[in-house]
Amino acid sequence: MKKSVRIFWRVFLIGFCALILLIALANFGVFGKMPSLKDLENPSMQQASEVYAADGTLMGKYYTENGNRSVVKYRDISKHVINALIATEDKRFYEHSGIDMKGTMRAVFLLGSKGGGSTITQQLALALFNQRASNKAIRVIQKLKEWIISIKLERNFTKEEILALYLNAVPFSDNVYGIRNASRTFFQKEPDQLNVEEAALLVGMINGPGVYNPRRYPKAAKDRRDLVINRMLENNSLSADEAAKAKAKPIDMSHYRKMDENTGYAPYFREILKDEIKTALKDVKKPNGDSYGIYEDGLKIYTTINPRMQEYAEEAVAAQLPVLQKALNQRPIVKNGTIWKDHPEVLEKAMKESDRWRNLEDEGLSDKEIKATFFQKVPMKIFAWNANREKDTVMTPYDSIKYHRQMIQSAFMVMDPVTGEVKAWVGGINFKTYKYDHANLKTKRQVGSSIKPYLYTQAIEERGFTPETICDNQPQFFEGNGWVPAGRKCIGPAQVTMAGALAHSLNCASAYIMKQVGPQPFADFLSRLNLPTKVDVVPSLALGACDLSLFEMMWGYSIFAGHGFSTKPYFISRIEDRNGNVIKRFDYSTNRKEAISEVTSYKMCQMMQGTVDVGTAAGLRARLGAAEMGGKTGTTNDNADAWFMGYTPQLLGGVWVGCDDRFIRNEGAGGFGGAAARPVWEAFFQKVYADKSLGIDRDAKFAKPAEMENEVNSADIDILVDSVPPAGQGDDYGVGNENDYNTKHDYIGPESKPLPPDENNPKPVKKDSAAIIKKEEAPIGAPVKDQKKGGGFLRRLFGKKDKNKN
Repeated sequence: MKKSVRIFWRVFLIGFCALILLIALANFGVFGKMPSLKDLENPSMQQASEVYAADGTLMGKYYTENGNRSVVKYRDISKHVINALIATEDKRFYEHSGIDMKGTMRAVFLLGSKGGGSTITQQLALALFNQRASNKAIRVIQKLKEWIISIKLERNFTKEEILALYLNAVPFSDNVYGIRNASRTFFQKEPDQLNVEEAALLVGMINGPGVYNPRRYPKAAKDRRDLVINRMLENNSLSADEAAKAKAKPIDMSHYRKMDENTGYAPYFREILKDEIKTALKDVKKPNGDSYGIYEDGLKIYTTINPRMQEYAEEAVAAQLPVLQKALNQRPIVKNGTIWKDHPEVLEKAMKESDRWRNLEDEGLSDKEIKATFFQKVPMKIFAWNANREKDTVMTPYDSIKYHRQMIQSAFMVMDPVTGEVKAWVGGINFKTYKYDHANLKTKRQVGSSIKPYLYTQAIEERGFTPETICDNQPQFFEGNGWVPAGRKCIGPAQVTMAGALAHSLNCASAYIMKQVGPQPFADFLSRLNLPTKVDVVPSLALGACDLSLFEMMWGYSIFAGHGFSTKPYFISRIEDRNGNVIKRFDYSTNRKEAISEVTSYKMCQMMQGTVDVGTAAGLRARLGAAEMGGKTGTTNDNADAWFMGYTPQLLGGVWVGCDDRFIRNEGAGGFGGAAARPVWEAFFQKVYADKSLGIDRDAKFAKPAEMENEVNSADIDILVDSVPPAGQGDDYGVGNENDYNTKHDYIGPESKPLPPDENNPKPVKKDSAAIIKKEEAPIGAPVKDQKKGGGFLRRLFGKKDKNKN
C-alpha cells in the first residue's frame, strides 16, 4: 500500500475517532449540560399566561419579550404553512433522522453559499435548549450538541410534533414568537386559516425576522415571500397557476395589530390581577419543585369578569367624565393656571419622576440642563376625551404635566352582592396614559356621606332604631372633640325620621345617631364588616372623615343586598397550568361572613330606597324602571371626592370620581355625589337592563325575611321621608336628575378592545377548506415520490424509538 494512502487512512481514522470521541463527550455533558430525557420528552419554552373572562373570552396576556407565544397543535396549522416551511428550510425533512448529511456536506464544501445545513429539527434543538454562540470554536461544539439533541428529539417525537414544536418556538418579525401569535398579529386570524401568500410571508420571516419585516421593509419581505412561493412550486406543493396568483398579490398589512399591555379587556383589572396571582401561587409548586412564573409558564387564569358588563362600565365612565372635565376646565383658577400657585412641589416631583427626566439623567445632563428642557415646546401626544383617547399637540413637557394632572379620574366596580364575583372593574380613565388604579384595595380616598349607611345599620342592629325613629337634626357636642358638624348650619327641620335623615344625607341628624352609637363602637363595627383599614376613632366618622378604598366600600355594602353577609369581592375562579391541569381553585364561600341580621339588612334596603326615590339621587329608580334598589351618594370637603354606591337584588356597583391631587376639585352642584358619580352608575344600569342576555331583571325584589311579613313595606318608606330643601356643602345633595347625565359630546367607546378568538373558544369563521389537514393524506410537505425510510448511520447509532402514536 502506498505511503500516501496509508497516511490518508490514518488521518481519516484519527479524525473519525476524534469526531466520535467529541460526540460522546458532548453527549455526556463534558462541554456543558445536556437536556435530560425528561427535558426532551417535555420541552419547556417560555409561554405567555392568558387571562380569560367568565364566558371564556380571552382578555389579555402576561409575557416577556421572547415569551409572548400561545401554543398551537399541529392539526390547527394550515397545510400551507407546513408546505412553505419544509420547502424553504428542510426539503428532506421526512427523509432524515434529524441530521441531513447531504445538506451538511453541501454547506461545508460550499462554505454556506447555497444555504446552511441545519435541519428543522436542529433549528428546534437550538431554539429550545441553546442560544447561538458567536465564538466559532464554541459554535462547533454547540453544533455537535445540536446533532445529538436533534436525533434524540426525532426518537421522542413524531415528525408532525416536531413541526408544531418548531413553529411554536421560533421568532417572527416585531418580536412576535410562535405561529399563532404571528398569525394573529399580522392577519388577525388563527393559523389554520392562513392562505398561501400569508403562510409564505410568515415562513419567510423566520430566516431573518428583522430583515424581512413587512412593516419596515415591505420590498424585501415581498421578495422573500415570493422566493418561498417558488420553493413551494419546486417542491410540488403548488401548481404554477397557484404560485403565479399568490405572487401577484401585494402584502396586506391592514389587519396588523400587535398586542401589548394596553390591548384586550379591562387593562386596569389585569394589572391588579398579576399581584393576586403571585400571592395565590406563592405556595403552589411545579412537579419539579420550582415556583410558577406568570410570564413564562403558560398559565390560564379564569376570572369572573363579564365582558359585556366591562364594556358597559367603561362606556358609562367615558360618557360622564368629559362632562365633568369640561366644567372643571371652565374654573378660572384652572384656566389661568393659578391653581398650581401654592403647589409647586407637586410639579417638581412629577418632573423628576418622569421618563424624560430619567432618560436625560442617564445621558449625563445636569439637573439644571434637564429642567430647562421641560420649558421648551415639543410635539407630543396627550390624553384627550375622543374616540382615540389621545391627540397630537405642541406644548412644553411642564405644561403637559399640569394638563394631565388636571384630568378628573374615576373608578367603577360591579359585583354580585351575594357571591362576591366581580363583574366589571374600571380603575381609571385611560390605562395607556394613567397606570395608577383607583379601584383596588390599597387606593384610598375620603368616603364622605357614603359611610352613613354603616352607622345607620349599627343603630338598627344594636340600638333598636327603626326607619320611624325621630332624630334631632341639630349639631351635637362630643366631650373632647367639640361640635359635629363643626361650624355648619343644619339643613331641614329640627327633627326628622331616621329614614328621612338617610335619604337626604343630613349631617346633623347623622351626628345625633353617632352620639347614640358612640365613635368607638362604630369603629369596631367597621372592623366587624371585615374592612381592613383601621380608622381613627373620632365623632366625625359619622360624616365619613376617613379614607377607604372603593374595594372596601364594595365589601362593606355587600351586607345590604347580601342578606347580612359581608362578602369580600373576588375575581379569580381557577388557575390552570399550560397543560390544562387545575393548580388552584377559588371558593367564594370562604369570603362570606355574617355581619348583621337578615332583618336589619332588609330594613336598610328599604331605607336606602328613599335615596334613589326622593333623596340625594331622586328619581333614579323611576328612570331605570326598577322594582327595588338602594343607594347612597357621598361628597367630601370642597367636592374633592364624589361617590355613589348603589345596588339591586342582583348587582352592586360603586363609583368614585375625583382628581389625584385633592386640591383640584369641582365646585358647585356638579361636584356633589348625586351629580358627579351617580350618572356613571345610572348609565351602566341602563345598558345592563336593556341587555336581556345578562339576565338582570328590573322586577327583581329583595327577599323579605319571614319574621317581617306584617311590617312596613318598602313602598311606605317614602312617607317617612320629609321634603328637605337642597342641602349645603357637605350634606351631599346634588341635582339628582337625568340632566346630570349629559351625552351631547361625541360617543367615546370602551377602553377594552376584543382580542382575536382563543383556540379553546373560537368564534365561528369560514375556514379555507383547502387549508385543513386531513389525516388520511400523506405527510404535508413530503415529496410526491415515495418516501424513503428514515435510516442512516447516526440513527442506527442512537437507535429509534417507536413513534406510532395515536
